[in-house]
Amino acid sequence: MDVENLNNMMIDVLGEIANIGSGNAITALSSMLSKRVDMSVPQVRILEFNEVAAVLGGEEKLVVGIYLDLGEEVEGNIMFIIDIESAINLTNMLLGRKGNGVELDDMARSALSEVGNILASSYVNSLSALTGLKISVSVPSLAIDMAGAILSVPAIQFGYIADQVLFIETVFEEGNKTVKGNLFLLPDMDSFGKILSSLGVL
Repeated sequence: MDVENLNNMMIDVLGEIANIGSGNAITALSSMLSKRVDMSVPQVRILEFNEVAAVLGGEEKLVVGIYLDLGEEVEGNIMFIIDIESAINLTNMLLGRKGNGVELDDMARSALSEVGNILASSYVNSLSALTGLKISVSVPSLAIDMAGAILSVPAIQFGYIADQVLFIETVFEEGNKTVKGNLFLLPDMDSFGKILSSLGVL
């Protein structure tokens, strides 16, 4: 399955999933914050797995990674990855904090995990609704490390992770705070084909 053969129709379908998922995520985040949150139209691309580190700014870029495992009819991983500056902005947004400190304490990590869970679940639920496939999502786990190390977790599982990655870039704002998030869906090869078939792309 070559990236070149994943046609515009597939990108359009996946884009629709991303739009529905982001709408659900914004509703959940706005409710969580009790204030308005705006989100730009998500950018959707299909990447080779080895291109992911470059998208994040290089293997040595310090990032926050939130992992969730997928189960039932679709197996694989979903990752929400943001740079440290965005993580701090998001933490300030969630916890009503001011300033730009560099430490992410336990409360901040918990808040970030919850947002990662909300975003991942929103996208997975929209994918499930449009494909008719049952997809479960695990409890999120969080790590702060260089992008290369963060990506080594799914890379260790590369024996059953697809070469292709669904990449959804999401930018959301609350007041003057901006957060750029990167969501990566890494289904295994069988699941990737199952998703495309259910969407009528294959």
